[in-house]
Amino acid sequence: MHTRRSFLGLSALALAFSTDLADPWTAAATVSGDYPFQLGVASGDPLPDRVILWTRLAVRPLEPLGGLPYNKIKVEWEIAEDEAFTRRAGHGSTWAAPEYGHSVHVDAKGLRPGRDYFYRFRTGGELSPVGRTRTAPAPRSSPESLRLAFASCASWQDGYYAAYRHLAEENPDVVFHLGDYIYEYGIVPSGGNRNTPVPEQFRVQCDTLDRYRVQYGLYKSDPDLQAAHQAAPWIVTWDDHEVLDNWAGRFGPGGEVSEQDYLVIRANAFRAYWENLPIRVPAVQGPDARIYRRFSFGDLAEFNVLDTRQYRDDQVCGDGQQIDCAERLDPARQMLGAEQEKWLLDGLGESRAKWNVLAQQIAMIQLDYDAGPAQKLSMDLWDGYKAAKDRVLNGMVERQVSNPVVLTGDIHYNLAGELKADFDDPSSRTIGVEFVGTSVSSGGNGNPNTGLPPGGTDPVNPHLRFSSYQRGYVSCEVTRSQWRADFKTVPYVDRPGAPVSTRASLVTLDGVPGLHAL
Repeated sequence: MHTRRSFLGLSALALAFSTDLADPWTAAATVSGDYPFQLGVASGDPLPDRVILWTRLAVRPLEPLGGLPYNKIKVEWEIAEDEAFTRRAGHGSTWAAPEYGHSVHVDAKGLRPGRDYFYRFRTGGELSPVGRTRTAPAPRSSPESLRLAFASCASWQDGYYAAYRHLAEENPDVVFHLGDYIYEYGIVPSGGNRNTPVPEQFRVQCDTLDRYRVQYGLYKSDPDLQAAHQAAPWIVTWDDHEVLDNWAGRFGPGGEVSEQDYLVIRANAFRAYWENLPIRVPAVQGPDARIYRRFSFGDLAEFNVLDTRQYRDDQVCGDGQQIDCAERLDPARQMLGAEQEKWLLDGLGESRAKWNVLAQQIAMIQLDYDAGPAQKLSMDLWDGYKAAKDRVLNGMVERQVSNPVVLTGDIHYNLAGELKADFDDPSSRTIGVEFVGTSVSSGGNGNPNTGLPPGGTDPVNPHLRFSSYQRGYVSCEVTRSQWRADFKTVPYVDRPGAPVSTRASLVTLDGVPGLHAL
């Protein structure tokens, strides 16, 4: 399972297949017109007996319907226990409908728990690339280990996606993407740091369904992103840039658009998100979509995938970083909304997993941005919703939740910190730990000379144990005795092919909340 798979180097015409002409799956693909699988393949939301298989047909990805007619197109799929597809585990056909951008979501059922599978699609005589996926362990099993990676924040025009390529080469059991998969911004003619010119339609910010679709078409054309999707199943959630920067609930950012117009934009954004990702939720039909959900990996780890955007109250005190904002302390303020918050705490209370994880978007640890005596906090992070944060942290203590771990994206910084009962009192109880992963590309090259060395102490934020302003992702090895997080970084993103290195490794031990540098 943990060796590098040859399929990452396969061409789009599936070179590993035999040419048995009696079998349409292994017959040589007929090149008739443009290739329809230019956006690759993906899998996601793994359960013990099933996984979502995804593709989206496009012959010209930078056009709203991918250059295809407004007709439904039949797509065949198969999944097997081996790369040669001699041990087929499932197959069938479905329709790629124009109403959903010719996307395909197959819930491949009847699989065996805790094992690798390989899948592919076929349409019009053309074969897709081969993807590798993996089911979750059996519900009552006790796995010894789990290998995962998490990433976030991949602005296309800010740089290349070398981090995704290196993540793919690790072949993790599962990948968590914690938001900002795309950015809604218009793209400059030069393509920004990529120096790759883009057509005129990319100048304006995303608002219509067609505009979001072509933005995904551009992002998902990237070969490094496609490799990461082919390598492992993904579990995804959105943050703000999949819709509009710093959106909150039913409020657009800064009152720039009316609530009615904003909800139309949000509906378009949600629809495009569903079309382009391997997620097991109903097809989105409007400005509301429940994407918070839970995944168990035997009794080793349970992951609560949160939505910290759709149900939150608006940011207070004008948003941004503020000093002495009393409104942030309002006990009625919601981050998750009452229903999701109850779902989370009830699930944590019932969990029998050794590691209980929040896979979410924004920093939960307190982050004071003022080096002096004043306390400057971000109104967009959990600090701007202090009562909601306290309800979650205190709820973990009251329910005696085993080994809380928070995985986070958003702020383009690597951070590792301890979750405290009282962040203003360094001696207060440590409840759990948080690992904040930096961006894949957003923010450009970064600066390796900034940050806190592993195991150090920040005098302003003494609960921090590591920080760095670089690009990359986080790779985790979870065992029954410890959770290890390796912060993987690349030295640049303004040109392709960046190497990867491990900037820091930190562990938290079973039953001993806190962080230790290796």
